[in-house]
Amino acid sequence: MVLVSAVRDYVNRMLQDISGMKVLILDSQTVSIVSVVYSQSELLQKEVFLVELIDSISKSKESMSHLKAVYFLRPTSENIQYMRRQLSNPRFGEYHLFFSNMLKDTQIHLLADSDEQEVVQQVQEFYADFIAIDPYHFTLNMPSNHYYILPAVVDPSNLQHFCDRAVDGIGAVFLALKRRPIIRYSRTSDIAKRIAHETAKLMYQQESGLFDFRRMEMSPLLLIVDRRDDPVTPLLNQWTYQAMVHELIGIQDNKVDLRSIGKFPKDQQEVVLSSEQDAFFKANMYENFGDIGMNIKRMVDDFQQVAKSNQNIQTIEDMAKFVDNYPEYRKMHGNVSKHVTLVTEMSKIVEERKLMLVSETEQELACNGGQVAAFEAVNNLLNNESISDIDRLRLVMLYALRYEKESSVQLMQLFNKLASRSAKYKPGLVQFLLKQAGVDKRTGDLYGNRDFLNIARNMARGLKGVENVYTQHQPLLFQTMESIIKGRLRDVDYPYVGNHFQQGRPQEVIIFIVGGTTYEESRSVAQLNASSSGIRFILGGTAVLNSKRFLKDLEEAQGIARTNANSYEKVRLDKSAHETDGSGSPLQGKSGRPHISPTTSVGRKKFQIVVNGKRSSISKTQPQPQPQLQILKLDNWEERLFDPSFCVVTKSFFE
Repeated sequence: MVLVSAVRDYVNRMLQDISGMKVLILDSQTVSIVSVVYSQSELLQKEVFLVELIDSISKSKESMSHLKAVYFLRPTSENIQYMRRQLSNPRFGEYHLFFSNMLKDTQIHLLADSDEQEVVQQVQEFYADFIAIDPYHFTLNMPSNHYYILPAVVDPSNLQHFCDRAVDGIGAVFLALKRRPIIRYSRTSDIAKRIAHETAKLMYQQESGLFDFRRMEMSPLLLIVDRRDDPVTPLLNQWTYQAMVHELIGIQDNKVDLRSIGKFPKDQQEVVLSSEQDAFFKANMYENFGDIGMNIKRMVDDFQQVAKSNQNIQTIEDMAKFVDNYPEYRKMHGNVSKHVTLVTEMSKIVEERKLMLVSETEQELACNGGQVAAFEAVNNLLNNESISDIDRLRLVMLYALRYEKESSVQLMQLFNKLASRSAKYKPGLVQFLLKQAGVDKRTGDLYGNRDFLNIARNMARGLKGVENVYTQHQPLLFQTMESIIKGRLRDVDYPYVGNHFQQGRPQEVIIFIVGGTTYEESRSVAQLNASSSGIRFILGGTAVLNSKRFLKDLEEAQGIARTNANSYEKVRLDKSAHETDGSGSPLQGKSGRPHISPTTSVGRKKFQIVVNGKRSSISKTQPQPQPQLQILKLDNWEERLFDPSFCVVTKSFFE
């Protein structure tokens, strides 16, 4: 169940059976899929002398008939159109077409019709439609990751695209691993339920033959959960190597772009952090920041010893030995420079932003109780001029998530102070987070204060103390995986899809987080996989988050919500003149504003509705009966689409 090996095997099969000089043509997504598992030098060994993107190669008309073209693309409509245009006027001697997921029959016919000169040698599906960033961690790198936050009614078309991509990626993972799972999902999440049911439909109905692998004694488990079940983890500062690099600098497809934080030599502007290609990183990716400094010092000392021995060249034999060892020496030199640079830059950021001070309060908010002390600590940090705007925002969010039901007055004080001290603060963003990921919306016991066993565990940990105050937090995912290991994952919280149930404990579990994973969570997966639990876990998601990306997704979702609310407001004003309460007077909402009519007029019907606990009959004009109608709350205009406290029309009654 090692994802990197599965994708590498696909790339090997694409390239090794085609002899001669080749050009590898990718799209904007498959370039990421290949780059994380295959280096440029390895591609050269497979006689790949040119790598191009399909949209850029379409602009060139130069003939390259001496090259064999190997295409690896996602089976999208756009890519099929690119292929049709290129096959109508072929530039290469041969065309070998590989797609990362299932092709539709219509797409195959379109390609066949376009190949008039019969240059296509083969068309195959290789199910590598995901980015294997680590052996047990994959992502789909979905750019519009914020759609998971929005209700389906806001933008149904884009939400469907979001779900389709998630289902495609999950399906490809199981095809690559040659498994068909039992599927469960987070009960409180509509988007997790939707993706779970569409995935089951794909595996058990639409493509049941494709997923019909050899039966195992125990089917693997696919658990689909929602990022909003644990909004705390992506908001925290991180203090282990891989997670910290992503939080403070950023990792994209296992590459770190240093140009955004300073000027560096050309060979250090973008560095690779891959557990498959870097032995030091593999050994230290989950180590604490303090230990990393000591380990890097030892690596520097070892390198200096090697460099000193290389300076002592006196004979031809010494020279030959140096030349033989030179590639390894260069690689070692590059590794030393890379890790020293990363740790140095992160140390500067930690000092500039006073992150040790900030992180101590973050960990207390995430792991321990004590509302009075927490309020005082957050309030003091908001007054500290050295604290950055983004750190102030994260602190208030963490406090709000923890104490949303306990301290409304203190919360309002923090909201006001945040708005006055942080010029970049987006009004209403903390409140929007609470509406989307507050206690009433979450599945699971995020703070360990609902379930008796979790309360007892937290008390024991408090008495025992913690080894490191900066890394005491454990994500909700760790608790979920422990529940799976112990056979205690509750059916009521994580129901099964369809009639496929699981009696015993699974041996393989893939957990997919709609909304994105974090490197702290991938560390938890690696730790449990290294233990002798008897279960192998794989983690996947729609994106890999740090706090910056998580906040960006929130802001984009909030912007769409407000735009949608404003559009709805215009419709309401246009129609409100036609609304009556049965006596001819306009129908009034709680704030004295007319309620919206959800439909256009054809025949007169009567609806029985409940608004703020009161039942009334309203005559209005309506076309045909509809089973589900919604009248939206009107006393909070900007965000009324997302207010969970609103009580609505849930059914229509016709006379």
